[in-house]
Amino acid sequence: MKNQWIQTFSGTVKVKISGKGIERFLNQLTREGVAIWDVRKHGTEAVTFHVSLKNINKLRIPARKSQCKIRFLERAGGPFFLKRLWTNSGFLTGSALFFALILVLSNMVWGIEIRGASPATEYQIRKELDKMGIRIGKMQFSIDNVERVQKELTDQIQALTWIGVELKGTTYHFQVVEKSEPKKVEHPSPRHLVAKRKASIVKIFVEKGEPVVKVHDYVLPGQLLVSGVYGKEDDMKTVSASGEILGETWYSTKVELPLKSTFQVFNGNEKRKYSLIAGRKGIPFWGFGKPKFSDFEMEVNVEAVKFFKWELPLGIEKKTYREREQVTRVYTKEEAIESAKEMARKDIKNYLTENAIIKGEKILHQSIENDKVSLTTHFTIIEDIAVGQPIIQGD
Repeated sequence: MKNQWIQTFSGTVKVKISGKGIERFLNQLTREGVAIWDVRKHGTEAVTFHVSLKNINKLRIPARKSQCKIRFLERAGGPFFLKRLWTNSGFLTGSALFFALILVLSNMVWGIEIRGASPATEYQIRKELDKMGIRIGKMQFSIDNVERVQKELTDQIQALTWIGVELKGTTYHFQVVEKSEPKKVEHPSPRHLVAKRKASIVKIFVEKGEPVVKVHDYVLPGQLLVSGVYGKEDDMKTVSASGEILGETWYSTKVELPLKSTFQVFNGNEKRKYSLIAGRKGIPFWGFGKPKFSDFEMEVNVEAVKFFKWELPLGIEKKTYREREQVTRVYTKEEAIESAKEMARKDIKNYLTENAIIKGEKILHQSIENDKVSLTTHFTIIEDIAVGQPIIQGD
């Protein structure tokens, strides 16, 4: 069996010998130590056999002396296979390159479709996508997964309420739901405008209705500001009162901030490794070696390899190692107070409408205990204090 494999790799030839001196020819080969096998007679003046390619030249002299003719019938083995391969190398190379090209093109981004977005929002989305490396011609496996893309877009673009991200074939599809300004509600039913909280009136603008307060008046929650009933006693009319009543209101908020805090942050250093996945086996092809990070977070994404629209039983695994480091932030007393003030401003805005204005702020209480700053702040706010109240018959 071993010799057979050796002969196969070194090459064999099937030879036909014809003539009257066949016996002398075969005897001569035996004396010279030329190995032949699978010898078969074809009549009285012809025989076929197999011989190693390296012994072909040793047949010529015995054939000439025995007055026999040599004819080569078949060629097999490694050298002949390589020769055929070389002869067809252009076709094979072209086929391999074509397959590789289709494979590469099938795993690139060739389209980005955005639906449901205004032109301004679409421009912002495309700008963020470009920052993330999502552009025409980019390899899909080098891009973050759709969940991370969705989160990044939602965090970076304030105009978005929700965005759906889907990768179909070579095209990214984005379905956008934008934040919309609440439409001005029509109020066909009669109503008054009353105060939603205690305030000092600073400005009155009435579209419909009869104002019953004036600037500098102090009002309490539920107090009538604009009446939806107007006219003479014998000719009273009701309307849906509308307008804007700006009042000076007051809020207090309390925040606490430690002078010293420790937390984990990503420092921007990262290492990426790529592997070709087949079944449960992974073959690394880019980014060898272990990351030289003392502390890191690893994210693993696997993208299926596609050929046209079909997914092959292969995948590209991308491992991203992001270095983390522990940071200790220490505030001076002055820095802590300023940061606490900023936190208080952000906190108070959660309770205000978009058009509300912070007129002033005053620290009511400030203390440092147990390495922690405690700050109580009083805010003066200018905001619309009017809310609708339906008119009940008999009012």
